[in-house]
Amino acid sequence: MAAKQKQPERIVREIRAFCAAQADAKQVERYQRYFTEGYDPYGVPDKVMQPQREKWFEQYQELGLAGMLKLGDLLFASGKYEEGFAAIFFAGKFKPEFKPATFQHFGRWLDSGVRNWAHSDVLCGRLLSWCLVNNVVELPALDKWRKAESKWKRRAVPVSMIPLLKKEKDFRPLLDFIDPLMPDPERVVHQGLGWFLREAWKLQPKPVEKFLLRWKDSAARLIFQYATEKMTAGQKAKFRAGKKR
Repeated sequence: MAAKQKQPERIVREIRAFCAAQADAKQVERYQRYFTEGYDPYGVPDKVMQPQREKWFEQYQELGLAGMLKLGDLLFASGKYEEGFAAIFFAGKFKPEFKPATFQHFGRWLDSGVRNWAHSDVLCGRLLSWCLVNNVVELPALDKWRKAESKWKRRAVPVSMIPLLKKEKDFRPLLDFIDPLMPDPERVVHQGLGWFLREAWKLQPKPVEKFLLRWKDSAARLIFQYATEKMTAGQKAKFRAGKKR
């Protein structure tokens, strides 16, 4: 039992040794420009990491979901780009076992582990959205996230809701749910909101346009830049702010 309890720490050391050995400074330089919020990679090419993640999972899947979540805690604590993706990958292998507590555990990764948009959005797309679409949790599970200290957790609210757009017939409750986030001061949250609104507009333009009109003079312009991206010039003109912002 003691050996098994120490196993996640041993696996972390193995992962870090592999990444350090495969580090490529040119890879880091190539992708640095895509990250303004936080990017701390080893520089391991994804074509190398993908098969290695599969290999690690085959070796250590006996840890089960609980063990992989503990492993994920340790990996995210480092802030390293490749380690965060490994944590998300390992957890995603146990989707049928996800419970509401699992969802909230992922929320703690957003609180203290996630440091860039890539980790945030992949976590949303592969894990959080799956929980919402498959009724592991209902939308109220995100209620307190809208006021979270972590900007990544707040961004995760609209981003993880995007797949619900293909499931829900009435978007008004979804729009009401993101309403408290519209005055948010953080750029990454603005981007997430705009992304959600753009995808919603493509499916149900009328309620989204009504929502945007209500916020056009007070919400950040970046939200509108993203939300109206697929609109014609004439359509975009309706959502110009009434005063310079």
